[in-house]
Amino acid sequence: MTAGTVVAVYGAYGHTGRFVVAQLRERGFTPVLSGRDAGKLEELAAAYGSEPDVRPASVDDPASLDRALAGAAAVVNCAGPFAVTAAPVIEAALRAGIPYVDVAAEIEANIDTFTHFGDRARAAETAVVPAMAFYGGLGDLLITAAMGDWKEADEAHVAYGLSSWHPTAGTRAAGAVSRQRRGGRGVRYTNGRLEYHQDDPPVLEWPFPDPMGPRAVVGGFTMADVVTVPSHLAIPEVCTYMAVEAARDLSAPDTPAPTAADERGRSAQTFLVDAVVRSGGSERRAVATGRDIYAVTAPLAVEAIDRILAGRTRATGVASAGEIFDAADFLRALSPHIDLELWT
Repeated sequence: MTAGTVVAVYGAYGHTGRFVVAQLRERGFTPVLSGRDAGKLEELAAAYGSEPDVRPASVDDPASLDRALAGAAAVVNCAGPFAVTAAPVIEAALRAGIPYVDVAAEIEANIDTFTHFGDRARAAETAVVPAMAFYGGLGDLLITAAMGDWKEADEAHVAYGLSSWHPTAGTRAAGAVSRQRRGGRGVRYTNGRLEYHQDDPPVLEWPFPDPMGPRAVVGGFTMADVVTVPSHLAIPEVCTYMAVEAARDLSAPDTPAPTAADERGRSAQTFLVDAVVRSGGSERRAVATGRDIYAVTAPLAVEAIDRILAGRTRATGVASAGEIFDAADFLRALSPHIDLELWT
């Protein structure tokens, strides 16, 4: 079904959107370029020899979104802040009767998607998959794969060992929206629920496996995994951690945006994601290593689209990556982009 299948990409000219468009083309899909800025869409199309279909659309103009999605088999939303874009694009996808995938890392935006669209997407028998990205999606897949045959666990931990983090303008904008929505408070998932707090995050050492080894991390550096993992797994404690160097890069106002370091446009950034689940005295682990958190989001989102359209899913409605897909099989399919190790 892949060859020539039309997939709309909203926010196609953004940093991550460009990777998604390129990955769709590489996989044989026909991308439709959409977003708010017609000029930037035309520039992107020109880079591909004017081949892609360009359809400007605004989230405050439902008719323009309907035109953007007309004839598409699915839509990938890459335009943040997702607090602004997710609901309108999901609404348009539901009107068109097509699956929706986004790459949202915003905790509150993902909560909104699960809260407001679960029943409607399920009634429409279509898939809505939020956070199908490095944050939220990959961690959820790793934790789900590590769980194996366990039906529940006491705690889950996702530690992000990033060599650096040069945030995009979209990352900074999304972070600002999230901080505003939670009034500057921190957030964590504990005792089976999200809690907001004013505590300063601790710095501790995380025992990353080789080749990284033990490294200082910011504890309680909470990412979208605290939404995706508990949405389908019985784990009352979900904690995420960030390498100190990457956390400093993100917080510094003068850290530059990522720059291409290879022919595919990837930066020199590397990552190791260490996902651990514990139950009683037992522990299981899944580890993914790779390069460039923004670039690796593209194969995550496009593999999701391919599986949804092929019917290789386990759920309908709003569902996280680990719930709707065979997690271990999905991760193995990413082998050109990540290296995976499972200890279960």
